[in-house]
Amino acid sequence: MADFDPVTKAVVPAAGLGTRFLPATKATPKEMLPIVDKPAIQYVVEEAASAGLLDLLMVTGKNKRSIEDHFDRAFELEGALEAKGDEERLSQVLEPASLATLHYVRQGEPKGLGHAVLCAKQHVGDHPFACLLGDDLIDYRDHLLKRMIKVRDTYGGSVVALMEVPKEQVSLYGVATISQTSEDDVVRVTDLVEKPAVDEAPSNWAVIGRYVIDPAVFEVLENTPPGRGGEIQLTDALRTLATRGSDEGGPVHGVLFRGRRYDTGDKLDYLRTVVKFAADREDLAPDFVPWLREFLDEIS
Repeated sequence: MADFDPVTKAVVPAAGLGTRFLPATKATPKEMLPIVDKPAIQYVVEEAASAGLLDLLMVTGKNKRSIEDHFDRAFELEGALEAKGDEERLSQVLEPASLATLHYVRQGEPKGLGHAVLCAKQHVGDHPFACLLGDDLIDYRDHLLKRMIKVRDTYGGSVVALMEVPKEQVSLYGVATISQTSEDDVVRVTDLVEKPAVDEAPSNWAVIGRYVIDPAVFEVLENTPPGRGGEIQLTDALRTLATRGSDEGGPVHGVLFRGRRYDTGDKLDYLRTVVKFAADREDLAPDFVPWLREFLDEIS
């Protein structure tokens, strides 16, 4: 096995405006919308930490200060809970600040995901890193990120998470051209296209919001012109890396993910996610699931 630099850092782009959730996101970051009783962004940080990535950079924007506050200590609240003897809630309040060492940088202009990743250059330096998008939640039982890091350790270059989507949905994603490797769940990515028309998609294997990226991506992004939507697309930079050898930051591999993914990027999928998480909670499911069945019977 080749000796590739270990992956120890994570980048979480969280600078989006959240326009699909207005007016709720007028003053509240979409990443802070709760999935039952925990903000979506905390699940993402927990995933990175569980994969051993304890050095995490959050790329934020204007009006995102509450994200920093959430992962900071809250001494007044902690004191009040301690005085009440409420150990359970005190533990819940303390947990976010203990997950990882978080750093923050602002993306000054909304120039796309590629530009957001480029904002991490100074922090990441010459090290490979994971990139986790806050709109995609991966079930903690599926260990996707750990698998991707292992694939990077084997092949070098960059690794994307690929999930098979219905053909009619390919225009919502970056879509990969792939070829098989000797491993059932690993493919070589030979090309990528951002949000293709249905009849132009090379496959229905779509890139979802988990990446392990070689630092060569920064040089590529600096020379990548705005693409679809007038934004600097990470997909376009990875497409360039897919054509390179290991001595130039390539190649790109994909992990075929068939596990549980929860999309919180629009209202309907967000609601589905909240219901699924509530139905999976030992403290809520015994009362929530029967009520849900009764409610569905009432409206059917």
